[in-house]
Amino acid sequence: QEPLVESGGGLVQTGGSLRLSCAASGGAFRTYSAAWFRQAPGQGLKFVAGITPGGGASDYTESVKGRFTITRDNTKNTLDLQMDNLKPEDTAVYYCAVGDVVSTESQRYSFWGRGTQVTVSS
Repeated sequence: QEPLVESGGGLVQTGGSLRLSCAASGGAFRTYSAAWFRQAPGQGLKFVAGITPGGGASDYTESVKGRFTITRDNTKNTLDLQMDNLKPEDTAVYYCAVGDVVSTESQRYSFWGRGTQVTVSS
């Protein structure tokens, strides 16, 4: 088990910033790849960003490249997502997840948080 808890969501205006955090408490966090996914109203779960266990490599969906940054701190068992220049289309529930590899496919991840709402007003 790898319980995950997200925080940092909220309401922000277009062009603003938010920083999401995900706290892991299962003890094996540093051995997992980690990722952020999001689900907008009426849409499916979509990959946002992923990072390897040591943090040496990351991947982003095209629409957030240059605006979002994924980082992790294995000494604190945390995963962060810095979101800058936010747009209304970034509005969604954001979930953190961990798994064996960085993948855009949600089924490759074993453990998930409950999500945090991000709303970007126009």
